[in-house]
Amino acid sequence: MGRDPLYEAAARELGRRMAEAGIGLVYGGGAIGLMGAVARAVADDGGRVTGIIPGFLKAREIEFHGAAEMIVTTDMHERKRLMFEKADAFVALPGGIGTLEELVEQMTWLQLGQHDKPIIIADIGHFWKPLLVLLAHMREAGFIRHDLEIRYMVAERVSEIIPMLTADAARRAHLA
Repeated sequence: MGRDPLYEAAARELGRRMAEAGIGLVYGGGAIGLMGAVARAVADDGGRVTGIIPGFLKAREIEFHGAAEMIVTTDMHERKRLMFEKADAFVALPGGIGTLEELVEQMTWLQLGQHDKPIIIADIGHFWKPLLVLLAHMREAGFIRHDLEIRYMVAERVSEIIPMLTADAARRAHLA
């Protein structure tokens, strides 16, 4: 959950807001940490939860048993592929190396034209500020070219996330 209780509160609020908006959750399938807090909140408020967990992590991450659908994969690659295929957007709450790796992978795939799904960095308590500074530094140093810009949104409050997703969906509908 991290050391700051703000993170858990944000995870629970995001889950509640997702359920209220009719937005289902596709996530890594665990019952622990912030991902577990989001999943519990979505499920508790009547939303749909799809968990995708590799068999070897079922005990370590304590499989969430409140999911409407739980897919058990053979490895992390299959897990990430299925999460990518089933998700319409990506929201990164504060987290560890796994969260960072998944966020950067989606940013890379977006940059390479493999998807056009929205990516929202939930910068709760300025958790992601060092990453955002690094991305700016990479741009300034010429390692992120303007023609290969990474499109992502930054939400400092959970209350901004659903409106960002709604606005992006409207933008996509207009372009279609």
